[in-house]
Amino acid sequence: MIITCPQCGTRYTMDAASVPASGRKVRCSKCGHMWHQAAPEPERILSTNAVLAGVTTEAATPLRGFAETGAIVAPPIEAPRRSWAERIGLIAGWTGLAALLVLIGWMGMRFRQEIETLWPQSSALYATFGVKVNSRGIEINDVTYRHATENGRPMLEVTGKLVNVSSHEIAVPRVRVSLTDDAQRELYHWIYNPPVRTLAVGQSIGFSTKLAGPPPAAKHLQLHLASQD
Repeated sequence: MIITCPQCGTRYTMDAASVPASGRKVRCSKCGHMWHQAAPEPERILSTNAVLAGVTTEAATPLRGFAETGAIVAPPIEAPRRSWAERIGLIAGWTGLAALLVLIGWMGMRFRQEIETLWPQSSALYATFGVKVNSRGIEINDVTYRHATENGRPMLEVTGKLVNVSSHEIAVPRVRVSLTDDAQRELYHWIYNPPVRTLAVGQSIGFSTKLAGPPPAAKHLQLHLASQD
């Protein structure tokens, strides 16, 4: 039979045959509470020859209103333990899930250019994690400039390199070069047309463009990929 401690709610198993018709005192091994356990109904008593293992009988201090009898201390009902096969299966499941998440993250980083092209809204998600996405697939690297004089006129020369960072051959866009003052106001800009039309995967091409008579107030140089219009 199963009994429940009225104080803490812990459940125990005990032999119904060990409880006389008048009942007996039972003490909870968890909280120490002692109560009078009534005998089960006769039709629910299961015949047995011995008290279940782990159930002991000891003397108990009489409680008010009950006669002094032996008290039974029964062990709590333990939840069934998982088998080794279940544990291994659980570990394998969590390991597989972690590997899948790592694979998804790697693919998201590896193909971020293509993902951003197909799904432009993903750029906001990448920005949340501090990842810059180049949707055009072309980077402008190694930009330098120098002031010179040609035929007695001041000259500004700008050099750099265009690199295909996408995973496929891509058309080379034009480059917009702008000059701004200290307040970031644009003073002048011009468009550079690269000598090639496409770049293969990982391919790069250097460029050089000049401006005669740059504005004297120009303090900053900015390069952008021009729109495809």
